[in-house]
Amino acid sequence: MQKDLPLAALCGVVVGVGTYALLVTDWFVAGAVTAVYAGATYFYLAFDVSLLGRAVRFDETEDRVGYAVGLFGLSVSPLALANQYGGDGTSTLPLVVLFVGTIAFLLLASQAQRQGEHTS
Repeated sequence: MQKDLPLAALCGVVVGVGTYALLVTDWFVAGAVTAVYAGATYFYLAFDVSLLGRAVRFDETEDRVGYAVGLFGLSVSPLALANQYGGDGTSTLPLVVLFVGTIAFLLLASQAQRQGEHTS
């Protein structure tokens, strides 16, 4: 599990930088996307859960960090979107990317929590 958190952070940064470079040049939106995808990737790697499989209390410190990062991304996302989409002529693709990550994070976190309950 010690390499899962840095790898998840790297994945989040890659998606965030890609979002910033290709979709929207707003660091706030890209940061929210980065945090959501890092959290989702952490649960995917650390708990060997499937995104399409079938909710949250974590006892391990690394698990809490992964959950906190993902929840931070979810909590700042509405503010980032309000900031980005308040003007005219903006693209909605970053919105789709962000909420696909949001759904993935919530599904993977709930599956990881259930898997943790069954192994305890």
